[in-house]
Amino acid sequence: MKAAAAAGFAAAAGAAWSQPAHSGAFQLVAGTDRARIFEAAAKYVSQSPSTITAFPAKRSAGGLHDFFSQADYFWPDPKDPNGPYINRDGQSNPENFDEHRKAMVALSVRMPALTAAWVLSGESRYGRRAADHLRAWFVTPETRMNPNLEFAQAVQGRSTGRSYGIIDTLHLVEVARAASFLAPEMLTRQDADAVKGWFGSYLDWLCNSDRGKEERDTLNNHAMCWALQAAEFSRLAGNDAVQNDVYRRYREILLPGQLATDGSFPKELARTKPYSYSIFNFDVTAALCQSLKGLIPDPPAYEDSEGRGLRKAAAFLYPYLKHKSAWKWAKDVEHFDALPVRSPGLLFSGIAFHEQKYIDLWKTLNPDPTDKEIIRNYPIRQPLLWM
Repeated sequence: MKAAAAAGFAAAAGAAWSQPAHSGAFQLVAGTDRARIFEAAAKYVSQSPSTITAFPAKRSAGGLHDFFSQADYFWPDPKDPNGPYINRDGQSNPENFDEHRKAMVALSVRMPALTAAWVLSGESRYGRRAADHLRAWFVTPETRMNPNLEFAQAVQGRSTGRSYGIIDTLHLVEVARAASFLAPEMLTRQDADAVKGWFGSYLDWLCNSDRGKEERDTLNNHAMCWALQAAEFSRLAGNDAVQNDVYRRYREILLPGQLATDGSFPKELARTKPYSYSIFNFDVTAALCQSLKGLIPDPPAYEDSEGRGLRKAAAFLYPYLKHKSAWKWAKDVEHFDALPVRSPGLLFSGIAFHEQKYIDLWKTLNPDPTDKEIIRNYPIRQPLLWM
């Protein structure tokens, strides 16, 4: 281990290094996911990193190192095929440029799985390959991504990028979590500092750019996703001020603005995919509380004066995760049959509130969905790293 790098990075990582590996929660997840983790790692250990620079985006107004995506629900106008795209909420356009998203999703699947295998086994081959991904994406000048999302979720004929695109880097949340374990032992001090610096720079853009502030102030799951990113990136970067401000926003703005007193997310229920988005926002909320663990009052247990909190959200959604047929609202316009999958919110809530039925249901659900749309809204795949 590079001692100086380990000390500095571990301090920045905070809670990741204070959790005992023999904790009951860790052992629960390890016992459930051990075979799954090693099966994935055996596949990914031979695969070299591939970043966005391998996929030039001709439609992008940015450069080779700028992440680019197109807004999912925008399509050519039948009345004006060459004109600005029009919105069809909930219906993803399969002709969109999607290569940068695919590359980032591949990173978010492979690197945390390799890290989890390294944590469980101590086998350096897994850690070395996971570290290769970190260097390729965040350190190496030829392949690294620029730390902003100025050109994400562009709309043909309307915008070269939008604030809503910030949800695309939700897939870096578990990468950052994995990096807090990996970097102290598997990166040089220079590379570890570079990774930390990249996430610090992206966090600064997230908090202070016009697009970042606009996304932060949205009224639905996008704001919750912004908060989870800001919380986890600030945790890795060692920015206590941002981490504390995110928790304040969760208590004062996100809970009263998004969660009803019955535990539902009304703004998600009003969408054309109410089931999917309700689960998604619940999972992100639970992950946010998990990321903020260690702050006072305890984030998972926090409830406001009207009883809003993670406990209420879990209690509302549990029956519909157990029996989808009981869902009382409209079916999603797409991908309804592919749900539910293994909800990290169930696991985090089950542990926090000692609800064995949540954990039991979590164990039965599919941990590795293959539906592209479900994967897009499934950023926590290695809960071992969150224990």
